[in-house]
Amino acid sequence: MACCSVALDQKIVPGDLKLLTTIPMQPLHSSSCLRFTLFPFTTSLTTTTTRTNMSSSSSIRASSETSPHSFPVPENRIVLGCGATCIDYLATVDSYPKPDDKIRSTSLKIQGGGNAGNALTCAARLGLNPRLISKVADDAQGRGILEELEADGVDTSYLVVSKDGNSPFTYVIVDKQTARLVYFDSRLYETALVVGNEEWTGASSIPSALVFMLLRLPNVKFVIVTLGEDGCIMLERSTDGSLVEEMDVDSLLELLKQSLDGNINMPLCISSKVVMRLKANKLGAVNGILHVGSAEKIPPSELIDTTGAGDAFIGAVLYAICADKPPQKMLPFAASVAAAACRALGARSGLPRRTDPWLSSYSH
Repeated sequence: MACCSVALDQKIVPGDLKLLTTIPMQPLHSSSCLRFTLFPFTTSLTTTTTRTNMSSSSSIRASSETSPHSFPVPENRIVLGCGATCIDYLATVDSYPKPDDKIRSTSLKIQGGGNAGNALTCAARLGLNPRLISKVADDAQGRGILEELEADGVDTSYLVVSKDGNSPFTYVIVDKQTARLVYFDSRLYETALVVGNEEWTGASSIPSALVFMLLRLPNVKFVIVTLGEDGCIMLERSTDGSLVEEMDVDSLLELLKQSLDGNINMPLCISSKVVMRLKANKLGAVNGILHVGSAEKIPPSELIDTTGAGDAFIGAVLYAICADKPPQKMLPFAASVAAAACRALGARSGLPRRTDPWLSSYSH
């Protein structure tokens, strides 16, 4: 499950369902599954960089590709991400071993990973100019992380490179029988103890939790939670102060779900027609519009690996924000990008590029 939200003034996009707390810069044992925050900008940044040996050419390489089918590049396309980037070791096995069993992997793939790194790679391939704030070590893994990000057009000049420590990594076991397990660097419990002090919403359902998030974060414009094959839910705040009809947010969700056509393979978006006063039991109410998006139905023969699908979704949402796409277009587009990522091994292999012909159906 992944969640993102956007603030009215700062346009902040956090990446977790829980309410956010301040996270200090951690040692190199930072987990690849830490949340990240993304700040879209409309002008160039004026900030002191921590790495000066990178030219600006790599940050625009992805968006400068040309093709008859090239996806349009938004006028405002600079985004700044802060969060984890790491190396993923992706081992494919015939079946997951039982305790004490010894098996051999049928293939091993080494690829960049981490929530922020994956999402910004997706954004770069779609034509944005992303910049990443993160931390790696000056080791072989760290250099590989930087080289891969730069090759995709992500500006890494804001990364901190430490002379000490080790760059983070994740070991992913992909079972051909659809089971998947992820082993994180065993040192990460130290970081988990620091960042684990989070405030839970205390809500009994996901829609109620989204209402509570908007109540606790008054500058947030919308929140989205992804539910894997069950699609996504988006709650968009309305600043209209007029009197509107009040309805329980869980009841509205069930009504909208009934309107989705389960026989259509491509992703859809169903929205409440008007602004409503959406209430969550014992938590409060907000004025807004509820959007329900379906996921793309992927044939079993094409489904390879769901690693990083949520990151791909967020990267596509970033593009949609910069391109001023409404939710009715943004959610199906993001779902299709996430589905493309599931058709290849690892978080980045299947991420589309703006020259891919199938993207043209989402260009308007």
